[in-house]
Amino acid sequence: MNIHSPSSPSSRTPNQYPLEGNEEDALPLFLDRHEAAGSTAEETAKNHAADLEIAGDYGVEFLSYWHDADTGLVFCFARAPDADSMSGAHEASHGQVAAEIIEVSETDVVRFLGEVHDPADASEVTSAFRVIGFTDLVGSTQLLDRLGQSEYMVLLTEHDLTIRRSLLRSQGREVKHTGDGIMVVFSDVQPALDWALDVMDDFASQPDLDIRIGLAAGEPVESGSDLFGDAVTLASRICEEASSGEILTSDRVAQLGAATGFTFDEGAPRQLKGFTGQQTVHRLQSGNRFR
Repeated sequence: MNIHSPSSPSSRTPNQYPLEGNEEDALPLFLDRHEAAGSTAEETAKNHAADLEIAGDYGVEFLSYWHDADTGLVFCFARAPDADSMSGAHEASHGQVAAEIIEVSETDVVRFLGEVHDPADASEVTSAFRVIGFTDLVGSTQLLDRLGQSEYMVLLTEHDLTIRRSLLRSQGREVKHTGDGIMVVFSDVQPALDWALDVMDDFASQPDLDIRIGLAAGEPVESGSDLFGDAVTLASRICEEASSGEILTSDRVAQLGAATGFTFDEGAPRQLKGFTGQQTVHRLQSGNRFR
């Protein structure tokens, strides 16, 4: 691992490293350490939310963070062109520059975040089959009205991080943020269902956050880092049909998932917006877990 001492002030300026297409996938991984004695988890969450707002200007993708109240340390995990870009984003968003930044490999990440999937062969990489997932924060508008923007952003940040941590464990990829949810993609059904159950378990311990999840499978069209097609639309519409705390899937996902040990209800036909015929939708009940 290489240790970087971020320059102060940062030598990087906004828009020097814009994220375009899939180039962000090739960016190196960095872990930084902030000395933040006396800071609270709420303050750290607000700082992270500020980082997310400005990250794109510096070509940085913030993935997660950790707040250790006992030691007064905060750690941030991100992809960035270099250490100075990550430092520059912190400096511009809230002014708290890291004491040190460490470049890490995916092997290093596995040690504390779990297994990172390595495709078995070229056929897995080139297969057009994907499982698309959407999450939705239930009652987000009412939550914003009740809490106010500042407190709401803290909760939304925790919502995002919970989903992203599970994605790292379960071989998934974030496609985009939808405002009050996240669109994700998987190359196979089993990790997608593992992820959905894992996320629901995590949110069960967060009483202020209720989410729902919709999953569908197909062969979407890729354009840059985004995905389009019937499977994407179907997953979105299925998510809209779900109730709080519920995971609904398309018939194809249920059939493939049942073959690998997951259980679903019998399913029911539903008329979904944008589809001429009724679509059979199933509720995911239980299944094999990756942890």
